[in-house]
Amino acid sequence: MVQAPRPRPRPIMQALAAVVVAAGGLVSGCGHSPEPPVPTWIAATAVPLTTTDPAGPLDDLAPLRDAVGDAEIVGLGESVHGASEELTLKHRALRVLVEQLGFRSVAWEEDWTTGRRIDEYITGGPGDPAELVARMSPQWRSREVADVLRWLREFNGGRPDEVRFVGVEYYLTGPDAYDDVDAYVAGAAPERSAELREHLAAVRPPTDDVFAHIQTYTATPDKQPYLRHACAVLDLVDAVPHPSGDRDHAVAVHTARQIVSFYEHFALPEADSHAFRDAHAAGNLQWWQELTADRIAYWAAAPHTANAPRMRIATPDGGELRFRSAGSHLRERYGQRYLSVGFTFDHGSVSGDAQPVALPAPADGWFERPFARAGMPTFVLDLRTTAPPPVRDWLDAPVTTRGPMGPGSYTDGGSASQWFDVVVHDQQVTPAARP
Repeated sequence: MVQAPRPRPRPIMQALAAVVVAAGGLVSGCGHSPEPPVPTWIAATAVPLTTTDPAGPLDDLAPLRDAVGDAEIVGLGESVHGASEELTLKHRALRVLVEQLGFRSVAWEEDWTTGRRIDEYITGGPGDPAELVARMSPQWRSREVADVLRWLREFNGGRPDEVRFVGVEYYLTGPDAYDDVDAYVAGAAPERSAELREHLAAVRPPTDDVFAHIQTYTATPDKQPYLRHACAVLDLVDAVPHPSGDRDHAVAVHTARQIVSFYEHFALPEADSHAFRDAHAAGNLQWWQELTADRIAYWAAAPHTANAPRMRIATPDGGELRFRSAGSHLRERYGQRYLSVGFTFDHGSVSGDAQPVALPAPADGWFERPFARAGMPTFVLDLRTTAPPPVRDWLDAPVTTRGPMGPGSYTDGGSASQWFDVVVHDQQVTPAARP
């Protein structure tokens, strides 16, 4: 999960525990070890995967392909950020969706304007995967993510039905968004450019350092001038004359809307901003689906993709984050045409700020605890499969997950059967590589 950044009197990457939340593992029953029928059912029902290599054959992922059915949006939710095998397994799942099932958009837990630059690259424009990844939110800065972008560009080469990339977030809206809006109005309604630029000048970040701009804005007692000018930008762009169905106009209005969302978000109390953020991510994704009519893969952390109306993340210091997940909004809007896939692991190490971080096996009572006893190092499991009562009780029980903020952190709110339709599990993970 990614929490929009708030200034903290801590080193920047430590503060990004509030920006980049890597939501933890899968979920648990009622605080005690599951009964023996659970690992027995997993062993009998799960389908082993032969590789985590994103370039490998996809035959072993046939159960995932079958589980997708007629879903229009598939959430691919990683349990933590920085686990190489979770990223490569997600890459393999994305290949199934794109190559075999005709999905033609990838919606990413990333800023809208950064997504625009990535979309230009994967559809044949200029750019370099490593440089683009360096512009992304910190949790995505890995060689594994660069490989996804490189593969998307290669797949699109010479195709009339290109895959598109869209960022569904607004919390790091930087100068590119303002430049894009300015360029659109200059071309479509130059007589309004001077008026637009007055409003843009009042809210445009003075540097490329969006984090510094966030600190300045959140420290400003009276935020109404920012909000007024941002809304004026949106109103002006929306009022530009345009033909019915003009995509350029729709994109420009959406870009202006991200500017407004940025200032609205950081004007809220932090406790309220999480629900605001996920509701808008879901709305942005729905907007893109309606614009393109594409089937969409939604790449994000599990607390966003899970169907979790009451997500809670507890921190070791006694704090907590509460919000309704984007996945729950998508389930409400799309019903079973939204499929939630959770990626989880047993133990290993993930990339950290300066060095790898070791993560032990799940605690007694965590949902993924019995996965290690299923006898398969890597597998896919459809949680909707018919199960005996003890297993169904386990799936439907209140849950607890590996927390995103180190030892003592945990996630709960809901049940496994509510949060995820399908699970892709790997026993041991290693740190994601630097790009």
